[in-house]
Amino acid sequence: MFALVDCNNFYASCERVFRPDLNGKPVVVLSNNDGCVIARSNEAKAVGIPMGAPAFEYEKLFKENNVQVFSANFALYGDMSQRVMNILSEYTPEMEIYSIDECFLKLQGFEHFNLNDYGKHMCDKVVKWTGIPISVGIAPTKALSKVANRIAKKYAKQTGGVYIIDSDEKRIKALKWLKIDDVWGIGRQHSTRLKAIGIKTAYDFTQLDDLFVKKQLAIVGLRLKHDLQGIATLDLETAQPKKNIATTRSFESNYTEFEQLRERVSTFAVSCGEKLRQQNSCCNSLMVFIHTNGHRKDFPQYSRNIVVKLPFATNSSIELSKFSVQALKLIFKPGYAYKKAGVIVQDFTPANHIQQTLFEYRDERHVPLMQAIDRMNAIFGQQKIRLASQDPKRVWKMKQEKLSPQYTTNLSDIITIRL
Repeated sequence: MFALVDCNNFYASCERVFRPDLNGKPVVVLSNNDGCVIARSNEAKAVGIPMGAPAFEYEKLFKENNVQVFSANFALYGDMSQRVMNILSEYTPEMEIYSIDECFLKLQGFEHFNLNDYGKHMCDKVVKWTGIPISVGIAPTKALSKVANRIAKKYAKQTGGVYIIDSDEKRIKALKWLKIDDVWGIGRQHSTRLKAIGIKTAYDFTQLDDLFVKKQLAIVGLRLKHDLQGIATLDLETAQPKKNIATTRSFESNYTEFEQLRERVSTFAVSCGEKLRQQNSCCNSLMVFIHTNGHRKDFPQYSRNIVVKLPFATNSSIELSKFSVQALKLIFKPGYAYKKAGVIVQDFTPANHIQQTLFEYRDERHVPLMQAIDRMNAIFGQQKIRLASQDPKRVWKMKQEKLSPQYTTNLSDIITIRL
């Protein structure tokens, strides 16, 4: 059996943990730069705020319904997620963290357990120790555990936050209830195509011919179909190194000078280097892109990217910065107001399997230097040690006008209890 554990309205719930006065009130959390709604409490959903709603368009609705609006506090959310996952890891040795608020638990060898009680014990312990409410769906396969979790969350009062699909009768009933748009692993394009041929529910999908499913949705879709039929096809996945890493930013104002872009691109390359070293990888190529603000039709428009094959594999911030700036020189054009730029590193090689070239090679002196810089930045704070090509006074900050305190990660934000 598999259990899918999902934190209910996670970001909004994190805000409520330290603000119990928000319980029962509509709460929304906004994306980077306070752009769109990325999390809603049930009360916020009830007043008609859709996911992805642009904040500026819904300001009136927020005021009319006394909606509590927060900027995304990712430091807080990440720490609370880790606390929840640490508790859940005590329930089984086999666990896959699927996202910041979801994980799969493999309940192999639990045949003699009362899984409903076991799931409710999880719910009680997590909410008692962290304040975060969760839902638990248990079923013979990963895909069905996702379905069970939706039922547990949708009908929380009836299920107590836990639902188990442990019979074919329950499986069929659940699949007939679940719309094809809501099936885990079926995207918008596939669901539109399936609805066009009369496939409206997950059950309809399981009745399709295997060859047709494989042709339309490839082998991944076929595995999903079998999983929904109760045939365990999808197992827990181990964390895999990323295949490419990107650092991109929109600027707070339009940039017209090369030096402004050079400093930003250099900083993005340094960030990519840090992420490469964290997963013990080196890249063999990188892409740099720049573009103007497409929303400003009164400005001339320009967009360009360039992929550069590196002479050797590297994860040195110094070398990545140098190559990225060289690439920027090839695509920069004066006379334009640039709004966004980015660096994407790709074509990875494990750092301990680097093959040197005959004429150009990675400077091995950079290895201990980067290790020392990473250690110092970890101790004293991100970006304390920088390259000379970076602005020492420049720290990129998102627009976060409604940011809550970092209750669990910043000593100055710890709650003070008054007796």
